[in-house]
Amino acid sequence: MKNTFLITLGIIFIIICIVCAFLINLNAEKREIIKENIEYEKYLNKQIQGTELATIISKAVDNNEKNNVQKNEKGYYIENEDNSIKIDLKMSTIKKTYPMEEIYKNKITSFVENFNTINFKCTSIEYHNKTGRISKLVFEELQ
Repeated sequence: MKNTFLITLGIIFIIICIVCAFLINLNAEKREIIKENIEYEKYLNKQIQGTELATIISKAVDNNEKNNVQKNEKGYYIENEDNSIKIDLKMSTIKKTYPMEEIYKNKITSFVENFNTINFKCTSIEYHNKTGRISKLVFEELQ
């Protein structure tokens, strides 16, 4: 009788420990997502220069590479449901939108040389439905 009680108590204790570990892990993941999102959300409706935009693009490319986001035949990252980040750059002077991959593969240094003092503004942010992580940012050239 005593052994049965101790075994039952032990099983309940193990189940409680497993549930607590799961909840702690879930909270840590949520905090990490919030931290990652803040790194990009701070640019929403904020005016920045081309040099800072180049840094944001490099950070997004590094994030996609770190998370093994797949690319299509053109070398553009394929949006997944978890952790991919896309950046579009709307150029008002030539009325064209460029994906970040095009800027990155055509040498980010030449982008900085040509657009370092040009002002840009993040006009929209989209999120992944599944994880709540940022999935897309749109920057527009200011005149």
